[in-house]
Amino acid sequence: MALSVFPVKAERKNEKFDIFETLEDTLRKNKQQLQDGDVLVISSKYVSNSQGRLVNIENVKSSERGNLISKKFQIKPKMAEVIVRESDVIFGGVSGFVLTSSDDILAPNAGIDKSNVKKGKIILYPEDPFLIAEQIKRKIFLKYLIHVGIIIVDSRLMPARVGTTGVAIACAGIEPVIDMRAEKDLEGNPLKVTFQAVADNLASIANHKMGEGSETQPFAIIRDSEAKLTDRKIKPMELAVSYDQCVYVRGLGNSSQRTKN
Repeated sequence: MALSVFPVKAERKNEKFDIFETLEDTLRKNKQQLQDGDVLVISSKYVSNSQGRLVNIENVKSSERGNLISKKFQIKPKMAEVIVRESDVIFGGVSGFVLTSSDDILAPNAGIDKSNVKKGKIILYPEDPFLIAEQIKRKIFLKYLIHVGIIIVDSRLMPARVGTTGVAIACAGIEPVIDMRAEKDLEGNPLKVTFQAVADNLASIANHKMGEGSETQPFAIIRDSEAKLTDRKIKPMELAVSYDQCVYVRGLGNSSQRTKN
């Protein structure tokens, strides 16, 4: 069977809400049903909305560190302060953007977003996304007795490329990476360093169908993906490499500043 993607339209939410109840209601209204083996992809911003991770930027008070980042990268002090608070590491930046790591995701401005929220508000990355993904997976199993994978997706910039692609900031119930080392290439040579980023690949496929603008499609069902499902809990570091191993960080020179102990 060929892989299929079914984006699911949902109501826009402005307050905290129960994401599992909303998922059930949304699937029902769209006449969609999850099947055993499906991978359910959920927008990270929708998860953040469900947690109330919206910040009124005018209520933020900038610290000395925030003011320093503001001056260095020509960012408004209040925004710079939120970037500092949400970042684990600051690598550097350019005018208007700070390159950060937050929960092992390398992203400009700690993944903070101004799109699809009311003026004066910003939306942050979700809290405990791996836990949220695991909880949704378990609730689906307990209610429907089916095994599904869960991916929480955000859009990301790729170095030296135009536009955004999807990235799995968390997942559950799916093996996120396949170790291809020692497998043979077309010429029979053993692969030495290759890992296949299954969760990220599926995140990009779903993100393409979910859209980036006014589509209001925060869910997508991927069917017949051939991804390997699992009952074990996925750890965040399974999707990440250390800064010392990252070719981009090492290649550009790691002059990072840790913001949290």
